[in-house]
This record gives sequence, C-alpha cells and structure tokens, in this order.
Amino acid sequence: MRLLVASRNAKKLAELRRVLESEGIVGIEPIGLDEVPDYPEEPEDGATFADNALIKARSGWRATGLACLADDSGLAVDALNGMPGVLSARWAGRHGDDAANNALLLAQLSDVPDERRGAAFFSSCALVYSARDSEQSTRDSAHSTTYPVERVAEGRWAGHVARAPRGEGGFGYDPLFLPEGSDRSAAELTPGEKDADSHRGRALRALAPALRELAERG
Repeated sequence: MRLLVASRNAKKLAELRRVLESEGIVGIEPIGLDEVPDYPEEPEDGATFADNALIKARSGWRATGLACLADDSGLAVDALNGMPGVLSARWAGRHGDDAANNALLLAQLSDVPDERRGAAFFSSCALVYSARDSEQSTRDSAHSTTYPVERVAEGRWAGHVARAPRGEGGFGYDPLFLPEGSDRSAAELTPGEKDADSHRGRALRALAPALRELAERG
C-alpha cells in the first residue's frame, strides 16, 4: 500500500524506508508530496510539534485519501529559552533556508560559553489513515462511515550547539548539532548511526506498531 509522507524532502523519505526495513515492515510504499497532485496545504500554525505534525497528516489524508505520515521537528536551545522550537525551519525568515537559519543561530549564540550551549532536537510524527465503523460496515458497507485514525509519537535527541558547522551530511541544523557523548556532529554521522539515535528515528520507531498494523491491513 502507498503511504503519503507529507514532505518534499527526499532524505526524510529515505530515512522512513530505512526504519521500515530495520523494523521488518513490508508492504508499505512511502511516497512524497511530489508524487501526488498538488493540494492546498494548511498553515503550520500549531503551538507544538505534535500540533503541526497532525495538521500536515490530516491535510494529506483528507486531500488524497491515502494514509499520511507527517513529521514536525526542530531544535530547542537552552540559552534561547527553547527557541527556535516550532519556528526552526523558518528561523531566519524564509522557510527551509538551512544556511541562513544556521548563520542566525550561530550569531545569536556567539557570546554563549560552551557550558551553556545545551540543546535538543525534538520530533513529533503523526500517522493518519482511514477506518470504518465496523458495526455499520458489517450491516451495510455502502453506507459505512469513514473516519480518521490518528497516532502520534515523539522523540528527543540531546546534545549541544557547536561553534561552527561540521560535516556535509544531514540537513537543517545537523552541521551545528553535537549529540551527547559524540565528538562528531549529526552531519558527520552515517545514515545508520543517525537513524539509531536521532529524534525522528526514535519517533518513527515508536510508530512502528501502528505502521505494522497498517501494512497488515493492506
């Protein structure tokens, strides 16, 4: 079955495919927004990562009828009272401008000593798919009611902010994020290493039971 991932980020799709493989989940084909007809995407104006993930997943499910998985994630910096948080992707003013976002964050932390540069990545993954009222379906499938089933899982990845970008992998704030216990940035980790510890990897693995159930439904 096809699973819409509410993103145009090929690296997020690849990450989900790796998690599905590692969890032994077969029968799900993740596709991105570029592979379905355009539809109006609702503003991501939620107060939390979970709110925004659900906004995106519900929108994709309603527009396409496909099961939809959406992620909202960001970096919370201690010295900035948890910001950029849900504003991470547009911290510098334009959505998805990684270079500008990183440059602004470094400027804001330029005078912050190493011991106060603690931070954590957070991710909320929301899965929305169709279900039918089982009792009514049994009586009369032609008049059964379709409604959404919603599942949300969260992940956290602790570390601190480096003083300069390091590494060419990953995306977003990965070049600036040094995970706890590591002397390499998130952008210097292999995809497998990142999947094992990252905020999104943890959230996706927490959703594995729901994804496995979805795969079994076919």
